[in-house]
Amino acid sequence: MRILADIRLLSRGGVSGIEEYTRNLLTSLLALDKENRYTLFYNGLRKLPLASQLPAVGYQNIAVIDRRIPNKIFDFSVKFLNFPAVDRFMEADVVFSPHFNILKTAKPRVITFHDLSFLHHPYFFSRRQKFWHWMQDVRRQAAEAAKIIAVSEFTKSDLVNLLGVPSEKVEVIYSGISPEFKHLTRPMLHDARPYILYLGTLEPRKNVAAIIRAFNVIKTYPEFSDWQLVLAGRPGWLYENINREVKASPYGADIVFAGSVKTEDRVLLYNLAKVFVYPSFFEGFGFPPLEAQACGCPVVASDRTSLPETLGESALLVNPWKIEELAEAIREAALNQKTRAHLIEAGAKNVARFNWAKAAGETLKVLQKLA
Repeated sequence: MRILADIRLLSRGGVSGIEEYTRNLLTSLLALDKENRYTLFYNGLRKLPLASQLPAVGYQNIAVIDRRIPNKIFDFSVKFLNFPAVDRFMEADVVFSPHFNILKTAKPRVITFHDLSFLHHPYFFSRRQKFWHWMQDVRRQAAEAAKIIAVSEFTKSDLVNLLGVPSEKVEVIYSGISPEFKHLTRPMLHDARPYILYLGTLEPRKNVAAIIRAFNVIKTYPEFSDWQLVLAGRPGWLYENINREVKASPYGADIVFAGSVKTEDRVLLYNLAKVFVYPSFFEGFGFPPLEAQACGCPVVASDRTSLPETLGESALLVNPWKIEELAEAIREAALNQKTRAHLIEAGAKNVARFNWAKAAGETLKVLQKLA
């Protein structure tokens, strides 16, 4: 079987959930499958060396089609001119798209859909992001796909209800959590002031302002006088609103912006944190709370979209609109030793459900059925 994988989204080396999914799934898939032939379509005018994104590219059953067409021009041409078809570049029995980047092909195509937040909440996205989503024409892509992979049952229900995709066309395959995320032994950690951690893009959809306001509430308790709030992740759209929220906080001196962090630093941040908080308004899967659980950190998260599905009773789930409820859950996870012990134990059991080797095996079965 000849499999074409469209990996254009890795060209900038980003660390969003979709890019992490693509790297980890393909790394596991290529390590698992030595029988079929893979062609990786890696396009972009300015891009990182592919080996830095996928070390597995050296395998004998892998070929790379490396093009330097600006992806904006490529997308525009496919949408409005219906050209070029990737079939002109390479031969394939089936095409796999780990994200809905627009593509023309006559071959059966499998597309992974991570979420449809841009349809539910367009006000969470900038004009540039809205234009990109419009260019992708996801309704047509979903209709033309031979098979769709959804990363959660919640995302599958969205595809069925919002886009009218037949239920039998959608296969739910959970993403995995990388083994790098693990609980470290105390000798490997250094002492630090106790802190509450958020890790993710700093943008409205993640509800970071609510975290800051909840922190303002719990700081009024004497037990939290020495505590900090650490906000880790790259600045996103309307980041300046979050910055203003911090400046307006009477406890702004105890709020730390950690910026974008590498995987090894994320592991340390999770391990040192007393509580991980993630009151996101919308998630198709949600990597950070599961990564935190893998590192032995109690989790407080939103009770919306996919998070109840992926976290269940292993986290304290709250209404993301209610600041007092969020603050009380953080306080409970931070100070109640019985609750902490339960969340740590339940979190470790929960995260064991999500495995990249399993995800790769299930994805390969979908590709083989089509070919």
